[in-house]
Amino acid sequence: MSHPQSLFQQTSFHGPSLLASRRATISATTVRAQLRKLRDTGRYACFKLEWQPVYGDRSRWPCPQPVYWDSDVAKWIEGACYSLVTEYDAVVDAAVREIVGMIRRAQGSDGYLNSWFTIAEPGGRWRNIRDLHELYCAGHLIEAALAHSNYYKNNLLLEPIEKYVKLISTVIGPGPDQLHAYPGHPEAELALLRLYTATGNKDAYSLARYFIEERGNPTGQDGMPYYDWERKQRGESPWMRSDSYQMHDSHWYNQAHAPILEQKSIEGHAVRAMYLLVGVADLLCLDELGIKSYPQKSEYFDALSRLWNNMVDKKMYLTGGIGSMWQWEGFGIDYFLPQGSDEGGCYNETCASIGVILLAERLLHLDLNSKYADIMELCLYNAVMTGLSLEGTEFTYVNQLASSDADRNRREDWFDTSCCPPNVMRLFGSLGGYLWDYGGDGDDAYVNVHLYTTAKVSFEVGDKQIMLEQKSNWPWEGNILFNLQAPSSANVTLKLRIPSWARRKFTLTPTYIAAKLEKGYLVLPPAYTSANRAFSIQIDGFKPRFVSPHPYTNQNTLSLARGPLIYCVEDVDNPWEQDHFRNVGIKSDSEVTEKDEEIHKMGERYIALRSACWIRKVDDRAESAPGLEPGSCLPQAAVAAQKELTFIPYYLRANRGGRGHMRVGLLRQ
Repeated sequence: MSHPQSLFQQTSFHGPSLLASRRATISATTVRAQLRKLRDTGRYACFKLEWQPVYGDRSRWPCPQPVYWDSDVAKWIEGACYSLVTEYDAVVDAAVREIVGMIRRAQGSDGYLNSWFTIAEPGGRWRNIRDLHELYCAGHLIEAALAHSNYYKNNLLLEPIEKYVKLISTVIGPGPDQLHAYPGHPEAELALLRLYTATGNKDAYSLARYFIEERGNPTGQDGMPYYDWERKQRGESPWMRSDSYQMHDSHWYNQAHAPILEQKSIEGHAVRAMYLLVGVADLLCLDELGIKSYPQKSEYFDALSRLWNNMVDKKMYLTGGIGSMWQWEGFGIDYFLPQGSDEGGCYNETCASIGVILLAERLLHLDLNSKYADIMELCLYNAVMTGLSLEGTEFTYVNQLASSDADRNRREDWFDTSCCPPNVMRLFGSLGGYLWDYGGDGDDAYVNVHLYTTAKVSFEVGDKQIMLEQKSNWPWEGNILFNLQAPSSANVTLKLRIPSWARRKFTLTPTYIAAKLEKGYLVLPPAYTSANRAFSIQIDGFKPRFVSPHPYTNQNTLSLARGPLIYCVEDVDNPWEQDHFRNVGIKSDSEVTEKDEEIHKMGERYIALRSACWIRKVDDRAESAPGLEPGSCLPQAAVAAQKELTFIPYYLRANRGGRGHMRVGLLRQ
């Protein structure tokens, strides 16, 4: 079964593009910058199993920072291995080798492998699976081991990880003497299924399937939900819970409030929800591709579809960000999508949108529908790409759509919880695997093209070598040139995504009268590809357009978009702004012009948009005494002035200095 993390090597970014530029920055700068942070913060040495002062700080309850250090190191290993495939770096190579040696020496004789529970809390193993990321760290170690094995062609990391999986499968499972547990932070599910796909490890498959099917069981352990049973064993009061848990008897924060098949809407911590659903989708993909049958495939796919639709239609921002609630880093009620913290929320963790990309890619194997690839592209170019600075050394964790005095538009070089920086690194390192999926049998071959850029993929079907190349200036222009190389005996079918924002308008050259769209993909059968090894397609939608959130959000705002890019305004281009653009509005019939721009110190070229705007003057309520009544019967706003407004792509925000004023959605008149 194809996974982007294993197939990305068959794709090369052989020409200039925005995606290639980001990948080059990560290889040249980001991998080493994060390595320095791992060393500076103590994470690098965690598998030495030596006491560090931070281990004694228990002020952050219930989850001290070092609890998930193993996962930070593991994600860096994974991303570093992807980067080494493209560009060798002796310093990075040496660090990977050293860390792997430390991991091997850190493993217990029984197979246990977790630095926190070995050093700081040796009596706490398997006692707080809900909160303490034990299985989450194991999942990332599995993914690191797969990447390491793929690059180094040895089992130095995979061997101890499989031993650890064996141990976990004896501790957790359906047996009467086992814990009927499932990860508090999903990740192990998808990792275990990747391990099964790569190695055939049966324990990995059984454990992943158990985690998925057991989640939310109301009578899982001794007639109780597992997390309640576990809490009782620890002797904790039900009222003793972290800030993320709003009600003592609800487990929606961990997506454990009901079995997955019974969940009606997407709830809780956004990253956990995405990683869980990726695992579910992967379980179904094994059936879809004939690798491992699964009797409840139809029921679980219905659940995936229901939760995906709820998320996209009612809980996703225009940028592809998810998670409106700061308190639990996750989903709020339907249509609650404030732009900034001063409006009541907007968290939009970078990792959450990476999770959306992972899920969309898996769903495309189950249902080749362009709606999944459209969202994958939306997240990639907006909510995720904004998470990395142009220089590759600073990051965002939270991605608001509007700044405020309390939360200005800015970046950081690291975080106490630093899941996002290495997550961006590993996504872009394996990005080639997300552009397309492909395969075939006998004389038949296919390529489904999901994302456009400049790249080429080479693969074999039997004894036939197939190569497909695409060249474009995406996301700035919609013209894509294709070149197909294949033996004359090969019957190659191509399917090209036509984005929804293009309103399904395109021009194919040479033309094909019988061309048809299937679920948003243009189907080019062997009759066309054999006669036209080189062809092009011009996709519409590269003129500025206004977009707005759903009316039920009660946000009367307009935003600008162009192609797959969402735009924002910053004080750098509009220095007259003093209040985070909260009183700035635009009209849907305003003329919008384009201008080619460049950030000279970084050589970053982009298209800026310009339009007239109006400034709202809010009534100072001089007509009534303070505290007299809420609201007013008098006009509260008036157009005080008109100005020209400059917009930039959202992913470019917080790269050029300024005072931290930024906004995506402006008042609508």
